[in-house]
Amino acid sequence: MWERKLQHPMLSNAPIKSPWSGETFGLNLRFLLIVTVFVANAIEPLIHAMPEMKALFLWIFTFHMPLFVGVTGYFARSNLFSEKGNRILRQIALQYIVFQSIYSLLDYFLFRVPGVTHSFFVPYLLLWFLIGHLVWRIVLRVFIHNGVKHPVLWSIALGVLVGFIPFGGAWFAISRTFVYLPFFVIGYSCSLASLRQRVTIPIRLMGALVSAGLLIGLYLLAPQIEPIWLMNNMTFYELGWTSNGLSAIALRFAIYLVEFIASIAFLAWVPQRICAITDLGRRTLYVFLLHGLIVRFAEYFGLYQHVTSGIAVSLLIMFSIGCTVLLAQPIVRNIAHPLIEPNGEAVFGWVRRDAWRRRMKHS
Repeated sequence: MWERKLQHPMLSNAPIKSPWSGETFGLNLRFLLIVTVFVANAIEPLIHAMPEMKALFLWIFTFHMPLFVGVTGYFARSNLFSEKGNRILRQIALQYIVFQSIYSLLDYFLFRVPGVTHSFFVPYLLLWFLIGHLVWRIVLRVFIHNGVKHPVLWSIALGVLVGFIPFGGAWFAISRTFVYLPFFVIGYSCSLASLRQRVTIPIRLMGALVSAGLLIGLYLLAPQIEPIWLMNNMTFYELGWTSNGLSAIALRFAIYLVEFIASIAFLAWVPQRICAITDLGRRTLYVFLLHGLIVRFAEYFGLYQHVTSGIAVSLLIMFSIGCTVLLAQPIVRNIAHPLIEPNGEAVFGWVRRDAWRRRMKHS
């Protein structure tokens, strides 16, 4: 059954009703995930020079996006349908237009990241998530309206089949969007409150051991693993997996299995009660959309030329965590609110009124 028990908009400031609720668990999880997103993007320029950073990068990629997409699906349960859901779709579209313009212009004139295509049809690096969020909501609405049975299985099938598309997976973020669709569907349909109750102390200890074991295993196997395999932004052809279609499908399923295990194991690290990070979990969208600018400016000003030792790397990771906390502060939301959460109703309403005036003028 599709559950809709909690009423929680994505960035609500409403008080949390219970220190043990699934909502609390979800907010804590969301903040920890945005920390890993920031850290992964911050250490990415180092993964080819430092094996430890490559292992950490691979470890983060086994769970951070699957869980981040899943928790996004969870919080979409209260606002997927009705006019509220339509308003969110319009706002996501406007966010994409605004930040695709900002990142692309800065990259074209300043950052000049190699291999970047400047087009509204190819999301700029991290902005694929906005396109994905838009599509996930639309696809799930179609699933529910049409009474699709076993939506998780259908979404997994789409996640596998998208690997065979005859064009680049970065266009419209189609590869990542459909590869991660199953996690959005799972997040929407699951109950974090029930999940939290099942995460007992023995389960948490076991999950922590599995998570730590996975990190060690990835460190040992890192030379044989291409990070691009876990990024899910390329087709099977782009990955060089097309010599045997069954092998490509098997690899996709294997990655799904690793991501699922790693995601469940990571839940062992998530605090279950209201704590210092709970409120910060309300404003992860601000961290997500702004942190890329910090990483890009760090590269532009040559910061990574000085990150050549373990101490420097530790400082870089601490800096990333500190910036995550700062960007999740209420003052950042107050300042950046018009940019991060633009008034889609005003913009789209003006477009509709302008179109109406044009029609009246020519009629």
